[in-house]
Amino acid sequence: MSMRSTSDRIRHAVLFELVGIAIFTPSAAWLFNQPIAHMGVIGIVSATVATAWNFAFNLGFDHALVRFTGHVAKTMPVRVAHAVLFEAGLIIVLIPMIAWYLGISMRAALMMDLSIVAFYLVYAFGFNIAYDRVFPVPQPKRQLRLAPAR
Repeated sequence: MSMRSTSDRIRHAVLFELVGIAIFTPSAAWLFNQPIAHMGVIGIVSATVATAWNFAFNLGFDHALVRFTGHVAKTMPVRVAHAVLFEAGLIIVLIPMIAWYLGISMRAALMMDLSIVAFYLVYAFGFNIAYDRVFPVPQPKRQLRLAPAR
């Protein structure tokens, strides 16, 4: 059985966050009527936290898949569960930071974060499918069996 290497996991996490920030920052500034610089800070801090979480979560998720199913192949329901669980972990950490930095209530931060989560939920789903197609999990090399001599 084959799993992703550490360098592949790092590439995945970094690409996920860079592409996400590039889409998120201008969109969020416009949507929430906030200065782009403020949303850039929210995006960068959130991405930094999310990058660490992404690495740890995906490693743990893959190990759990192997333990319970014997493989790392993800069905559609597993991909949905993966995306939802990933974002739920981020909500717990990010709401207080957003409220403090923007000077808004926890409720307003929650509503903002839920909007951000909705974006990243769809984005994570699509990004991970694309990543798996562009960078498939390496398959172990099969050893060639020679037929016994007669």
